[in-house]
Amino acid sequence: QKDFTTALLLEIDLQKSYLQEPVSTIYFGGGTPSLMPADDLALVLEKLSSTSKIESKIELTLEANPDDITKEKLKEWKQLGINRLSIGIQSFFEDDLRWMNRAHNAEQAINCIHLAQDEGFQNLTIDLIYGTPTLSDEHWKRNVEQAIELNIPHLSCYALTVEPKTALEKLIATKKLQNIDTDKQSTHFELLMKWMEEAGYEHYEISNFARPGFESKHNSSYWQGKQYLGLGPSAHSFNGRSRQWNVANNAIYINSLKAGAVPFEVEHLTQQQQLNEYLMTSLRTKNGISLVEVASRFDLSAAKKLTTSAKKHFLNETLTEENNYLKLTKKGKFLADGIAADLFI
Repeated sequence: QKDFTTALLLEIDLQKSYLQEPVSTIYFGGGTPSLMPADDLALVLEKLSSTSKIESKIELTLEANPDDITKEKLKEWKQLGINRLSIGIQSFFEDDLRWMNRAHNAEQAINCIHLAQDEGFQNLTIDLIYGTPTLSDEHWKRNVEQAIELNIPHLSCYALTVEPKTALEKLIATKKLQNIDTDKQSTHFELLMKWMEEAGYEHYEISNFARPGFESKHNSSYWQGKQYLGLGPSAHSFNGRSRQWNVANNAIYINSLKAGAVPFEVEHLTQQQQLNEYLMTSLRTKNGISLVEVASRFDLSAAKKLTTSAKKHFLNETLTEENNYLKLTKKGKFLADGIAADLFI
């Protein structure tokens, strides 16, 4: 742990000129940052403060697993200035948690939220997974109701995907686990949109729902194409023109930084790639694609091509145009990635 923290501090120094704008959000995520000692988190925050201009009203998020959350840790995180917690709940039912091979149980899922709220964390977000073989429509409804009753102001809800070369894919292929049902996932997504709207949450991005004022500033910056710096193994960074990603291997990461180099690969994006990335991310949000921004950031012909490509989606009632923005309709939200790909220039 000590070597890792030292490497992270070295990387912050080496990357201090990457971002040109003041830092408005910091997100401790990926892996298990909730296992990182508070002293090490403090060192990272101190180093960031000394190398970057940090805005005063910063959104400071920490990802945590339910089984890692204790009263003592919550007090330490609060003292460090962490003001938002992202908790990987996934489900409030034992069957689902076992199927997903989660370390926590249903009781811990509820208790950790109460603990966080008791320590003054009101800005909470939780992840919920839908469309798993063990999750009935009734249990899915109860999961969402439970989140609302617990007064969670932000929910990130994802359809389970089976990634290639994972243990889950192998278990499904060998019939040891039941495969996912895409029709069930569509039903769960449709019900989710209905329940969230009824409860006063805004569907501000395909997978994200928030009560007014509780949208994730950090994630919103990704969707708006803003610059960001990622630190640590596997971390990705984007400066508007290129993206880079650090090596995943911890030992290589630590040894490279000891030798004074950040171990990353870089990809320089063409104008076309930058435009298509903007289309993909912005279409997923409540604001949609700005035709004005496309014309000014890229060129007028791109905006015209886009309007032409959108026509069939207007006819299908999956896209609409409002005040020079292309937005997904409720029907279109089921087909977001396909529509974005079809709009690519």
